Amino acid sequence: MRLTFAFIAVPVLIVSLVAAQQKPAKATAKPAKANAPAESKADSSALPTEDEVNGFLQQTFGYDSSLTWKITSIKPSKAAGLAEVNVQISSPQGAGGQKFFDSEDHKHAVVGDIIPFGKRPFDEARLILEKNVNGPARGPANAPVTIVEFSDLQCPHCKEANPTVERLLSENPNIHFVFQNFPLAMHNWAQKGAAYADCVGKASNDAFWKFVHNVYEAQAEITAENADQKLTEIADKTGVKGADIAACSSTPETLARVEASQKLGESIDVNSTPTLFVNGRSVGVGSNNYDVLKQLVEFSAKEK
Repeated sequence: MRLTFAFIAVPVLIVSLVAAQQKPAKATAKPAKANAPAESKADSSALPTEDEVNGFLQQTFGYDSSLTWKITSIKPSKAAGLAEVNVQISSPQGAGGQKFFDSEDHKHAVVGDIIPFGKRPFDEARLILEKNVNGPARGPANAPVTIVEFSDLQCPHCKEANPTVERLLSENPNIHFVFQNFPLAMHNWAQKGAAYADCVGKASNDAFWKFVHNVYEAQAEITAENADQKLTEIADKTGVKGADIAACSSTPETLARVEASQKLGESIDVNSTPTLFVNGRSVGVGSNNYDVLKQLVEFSAKEK
């Protein structure tokens, strides 16, 4: 799912904030503070300053004292002439990340996603994924459709979407499916869950899918304090040795694979979970969009 930056209808924004899990970390207590320095791959004078962004947000949302925000990045966008600004916004109803774009003259903000354009707009992401995926896979490797899911085991929306994904795979067997870990900083045991999942996948591909399903089922029972115990127990029940998985989860090799999966997602603009790529085309997935996903699969099989 995607957030909508509703400058006028702020309640719409608040509702949408709780509808998706976003990558940025926790929000600050006061709106005027920003802890993240601006990123710069180009002349920093072309980017808005943190002070300018905070002023813009203050003028837009300052009337509502229940809203707080934190700038997480200011950087050049992939589209020439635009700067990409990422902000974490919190309200009593929840928190989520929001992206908008600033024009080169700093006089206009553009809301929405920058999407690829051209006769084959999704080929670049498809090729990046084909070259760099490192997660567990199922389905025929030569299938006409490859779906890559970036997911977070602590994300409630990933749990809600999982039955839709499973139905899609069971009713459309000619799909090559790859799971990529994308633990969000806002979740306190997601990183550990990703490391355990990575190790289970390395031990047994069959056990991996059982592990993911069982972690989702036990999601509400897992906390930062009991995560090692719970994840070890779940691993045991999938047919692998939980103690070995626990030991594997903290090794540098495992942490490097999880980090590589996160960086892969970031390289193709993943900022929320769950995000699916159908032959390189980014789509959200929920509990009620099976028919659309099926249509995309059928369409993509013909267009490859």
